[in-house]
Amino acid sequence: MRISIHAVGSLKAGPERELAERYLKRLAKAGPAVGLEFSGVREIAESRARTDLERKREEGRRLLDFLGDGTLLLLDEKGRNFSSREIGGRLAGFRDRGVRHLVIAIGGADGHDEELRSRADLWLSFGAQTWPHQLVRVMLAEQLYRATTILSGHPYHRE
Repeated sequence: MRISIHAVGSLKAGPERELAERYLKRLAKAGPAVGLEFSGVREIAESRARTDLERKREEGRRLLDFLGDGTLLLLDEKGRNFSSREIGGRLAGFRDRGVRHLVIAIGGADGHDEELRSRADLWLSFGAQTWPHQLVRVMLAEQLYRATTILSGHPYHRE
C-alpha cells in the first residue's frame, strides 16, 4: 500500500523539517518489508480566500483532486486518539483490505472542510491540544515509522 502525506502549508528549513525527514526516510526503508510504501509529501499553499469556510473548501477541493480513488485519513482535532499499536493495526487493516493508496491529510489553520470529513475513512487526532503544523508533521512521520516497526516486530516500540 502506498502512503502519501498531503499537507496544507510548507515546512520551512530547520530542525522540524530535518526531524520529519529523518523519520520519513526510516519509514521509506522499513515500510516495504511490511507492505507499506512511502510515496512522499505533497505540500499545497494555504488558500487566500476571504472566509475560513471558503479557505477550507478550496483546500479540500485540491486534496480531493489529489486523492482520486484513494483512501483518506484526516488528521483532525475531532478524530480518535489512537495508541501507536492501534495506528499500526489500522494501517495493517487498510493494507490487508487491499487499499492501494492511503492519503493522510494535514489541514490548514482553519481545519478541514465538511465534505472532506464526510469523505474520510478515518479521523485521527494527536490529542485535545492544539499543535503547530510543524510539530504535527514530525509527530505523524514518527508515528508512521513506529507503526512500521510494530508491524515488523522491531524493538523500536516498547510498552
